[in-house]
Amino acid sequence: MSELRHDPMQKRWVIIASERMARPNDFIPEKVEPNGEDWRFCPFCPGNEDRTPPEIYAVRPPGSPANGPGWSQRVVPNKFPALQIEGTLLREGVGLYDKLSGVGAHEVIIESTVHNETMADMSVEHLVQLVDLWSMRIGDLRRDERFRYITLFRNYGHSAGATVAHPHTQLLATPITPRTISMELDASKEHYDRKERCLYCDIISQEVRAGERIVSENSEFIAFTPYASRFPFEIAIAPRHHSHDFVELSTTDRYGFARLLSDVLKRLRIALNDPPYNLLLHNAPNTTAQQHRRNYWNTLRMDWHWHFELLPKLSPTSGFDWGTGLHINPVAPETAAEYLRKAVK
Repeated sequence: MSELRHDPMQKRWVIIASERMARPNDFIPEKVEPNGEDWRFCPFCPGNEDRTPPEIYAVRPPGSPANGPGWSQRVVPNKFPALQIEGTLLREGVGLYDKLSGVGAHEVIIESTVHNETMADMSVEHLVQLVDLWSMRIGDLRRDERFRYITLFRNYGHSAGATVAHPHTQLLATPITPRTISMELDASKEHYDRKERCLYCDIISQEVRAGERIVSENSEFIAFTPYASRFPFEIAIAPRHHSHDFVELSTTDRYGFARLLSDVLKRLRIALNDPPYNLLLHNAPNTTAQQHRRNYWNTLRMDWHWHFELLPKLSPTSGFDWGTGLHINPVAPETAAEYLRKAVK
């Protein structure tokens, strides 16, 4: 029988309608394939550095010239940015509406020199280097007081929004805190004000006790299918112990995160035929940004718990979902977690 479940972080309800599903493998999509682009014309492949804007940063041997081959990972401005880094941040009212100038930053992190390499193929050491690069770029963008939040996201596969097959992540710095993050920040603060505990720590403790939604875990991190999952095989990845800022990860934690992420992606590839997905970081906002509310972040270090969402693109979003904000998930998270735990790597 269907049931409605409530997500305390987003304060939203989800319908878990398991009877609409015959078997978990009914959701296995066609395998993600390269989009047909020739690597000779791929802007992210070595030798094609002139096809991107000048690099912001690159991991390359000493003496290797910038904007040329020899790199292992590379950061460049997005050629078609959603927001422009130049300009003054202006705020104004337009009747009942509000408007900000389109100031921000939009970067592309080219993860590998290998055109068709997937994140599941990368070694743990390579993933640790990538985590280092993510952290470094987020920290650098936070130095700009115009930016309230830096979103890190990865689109894998055409149906997940990837327009270039070459492995890459994107960073988008915005002068506002996105609604999803704002809702979670408010819920976390309210929980802490009432109970003097981190809401996400409480969620993790409950998931560990229950066990039935855990996909993978190690001493530093845990991956689980959220109780009120909006989508089939939705996965949350979070530090087991309280941590409010992804940028502050220790070396040990970076290896732990890389190992867990690699394990989860391999399970998805085996169980669901390497599905398209979105990987999204929910991190602490920039507390040094201009014009934030007085005393609003006083308890951020105690109440906020960073985490990733991993969202496989297995079923379309319907008019009901869009019209109500009430998602219908035909795969119970307990079923999804069990299916992924059984995936033989």
